[in-house]
Amino acid sequence: MLVHPQFDPVALSLGPIQVHWYGLTYLVAFGLFMWLAVLRAGQPWHAGRGWTRRDVEDLLFFGVLGVVIGGRIGYALFYKPGYYAAHPLEVLMVWKGGMSFHGGLLGVIVAMAWFAHRRGRSFFEVADLVAPCVPVGLASGRIGNFINGELWGRAADPSLPWAMVFPQSGTRVPRHPSQLYQFALEGLLLFALLWWFSRRERPQGMVSGAFLAGYGVFRFIAEYFREPDEFLGLLAMDMSMGQWLCVPMVVAGVALMAWSARRGRHAAA
Repeated sequence: MLVHPQFDPVALSLGPIQVHWYGLTYLVAFGLFMWLAVLRAGQPWHAGRGWTRRDVEDLLFFGVLGVVIGGRIGYALFYKPGYYAAHPLEVLMVWKGGMSFHGGLLGVIVAMAWFAHRRGRSFFEVADLVAPCVPVGLASGRIGNFINGELWGRAADPSLPWAMVFPQSGTRVPRHPSQLYQFALEGLLLFALLWWFSRRERPQGMVSGAFLAGYGVFRFIAEYFREPDEFLGLLAMDMSMGQWLCVPMVVAGVALMAWSARRGRHAAA
């Protein structure tokens, strides 16, 4: 049975300045997005619409704001609405932790809509370029969760070779390292599938829909191995908050792909 090594969350100290591993994983995520999005912008169907490296840089700037603001507000609204209603100023205290992927996603959607409006582009043109570049950033974030020993998994059979004790949980119960499951599923596997799927031009909205549906399915599966938030537990139908938030993602993704396919057939006709 493995034991989490309890890494020091501070990667580097420069006098009074402390650089945390989790912050570094965000920087890695943004750097990978930049590299992959530039590659996407160079594909003929994107380059033909005038996409440049400068566009990607501007889009990354808006996206970072969307991730941070949306992720924090989403955490407050989805997971602890009562607490933050009583302590509204603590929503601004991002250093205390608490980010929601689904909130960050909504923030990025708003950022992409703003960018598309400012540049006179279709929203789905922007979203389709961005979607395949996102999962590697999610993978980087899950490594940060693992280093911090947070968001640990549910109890596992002790005979499971990779079952791991997380001392941060306050118990010696062997658990699933669910952060690594999410790293593999919603990170690496989703990236590989989306990058392959987007290797040729698709009708607008198709790649975005595939991302929504794919992430929703993989996150829904991973939630069966992730310990539910203590202050929420399991909700209706023994599903976690994360699973319930994934349901509309899958529905929206499948609907968007169907709409895109129908639109593509009409355009071809």
